[in-house]
Amino acid sequence: MISKFNRKIIILISIGFLGLTYSQDSSNIKYGINGMLGGRYDNLRMCVATDAGVKGGPFGDIQLNLKWDNVSGKSTILSIPVMRPILFGAAFKMLQFEPEISIIFNHYRSVMLGAGLGLSLHYGPDYKSDLDNRGPDFFATGPLISGLAGVKLGSDSKEKMLFIRILYVALFSKEYSPGTVVGAALEYSWYF
Repeated sequence: MISKFNRKIIILISIGFLGLTYSQDSSNIKYGINGMLGGRYDNLRMCVATDAGVKGGPFGDIQLNLKWDNVSGKSTILSIPVMRPILFGAAFKMLQFEPEISIIFNHYRSVMLGAGLGLSLHYGPDYKSDLDNRGPDFFATGPLISGLAGVKLGSDSKEKMLFIRILYVALFSKEYSPGTVVGAALEYSWYF
């Protein structure tokens, strides 16, 4: 069901997460919430906010974040989506789950640049469907790659970040030729 390439991505994210968890001083770990809102082109999956036949549309999510700060000014963030998996599962009988690990480099004090690697999991109909005329469900998965730029707001104890993220996802399934997702989102994170 999951291709060899996607299994390698899952293993890479898992090893990275476990390595970061055990190699970091727990005092450098912060917990946070990330809100994101954006738009995307998606030539494979149904968007619940658009009509049948529209390739893409708006998207948003609320994620739980774990952030590890390094003394060299680098941070690693693990983002676990919460809103879309729960909402899509309960309301639409669909799955859209995209966990991601991002590396952030602090430049010039408050300016930050970074990149992310994640995995996109989908179960639901294709973009030719809408809520009233739903096609057959299928499973698709693939790597998620992103780049981001932003600024740090507030103090270290009440850290907030504002980012613009661009993303690319390649989706693979048995039923369809590979899908492409390209999008951008504005993100706001706060840590406690």
